[in-house]
Amino acid sequence: MKLQRLMGFARRAIDDYSMINDGDKIAIGVSGGKDSLTLLYALSGLRRFYPKSFDLEAITVDAGYKESDFSGVKKLCDELNINYTVVETDIADILFEQRKESNPCSLCAKLRKGAFNTKAKELGCNKKAYAHHNDDVIETMLMSLLYEGRFHCFSPVTYLDRAGITLIRPLIYVDEKDIINFNKANQLPVVKNPCPIDGYTKREFTKQLIKTLDNDNPGLRGRLFTAIREGKIPGWRITD
Repeated sequence: MKLQRLMGFARRAIDDYSMINDGDKIAIGVSGGKDSLTLLYALSGLRRFYPKSFDLEAITVDAGYKESDFSGVKKLCDELNINYTVVETDIADILFEQRKESNPCSLCAKLRKGAFNTKAKELGCNKKAYAHHNDDVIETMLMSLLYEGRFHCFSPVTYLDRAGITLIRPLIYVDEKDIINFNKANQLPVVKNPCPIDGYTKREFTKQLIKTLDNDNPGLRGRLFTAIREGKIPGWRITD
């Protein structure tokens, strides 16, 4: 996928859900994975010509795994003229050494979000952007059905009362396969996830389930996304 197409998808989502206003300062959550690095490119490109002026900050929450190296991400941010901040934490030690969590994902996410929000506010950001893509949307909805018994999904735009910051998701129209192709074409400095349970989660199971169902029922993914957009899930009605 070329950069122009990527920015087109991102701009459509931003316009559909009024994600960006004049004067916004947006903190991009950069894990070092392919999704967040693609989001960096998309918002950096849009910043040059989008009719509403906005600033960007890139923030990585380092969980404390010794093998993590974010120097390549720093170089990319310098090339894109985006200020980059790494927040050092001891989250990995808390999860696996102190608490010895067998299912650490929920607590890990909570600790990461707290550290991220604190730094974003310190940097003067009023919004933060996560790199959730189209596959993430569908998987989250199906996980809600399978494990919670309800038809639900995160919203494209969410105001977080406790943090005092608005969360936006500009990549909701971008398929994961396109992000993978963009990653290969641009040789993004992806940082491998060092978490010992990476790839053994309920989300990974749901991803594979959707892949199997879509192979047997071509077009299923698109129909699932349509169900989300046209259903009554809060936040998904396109603004006028």
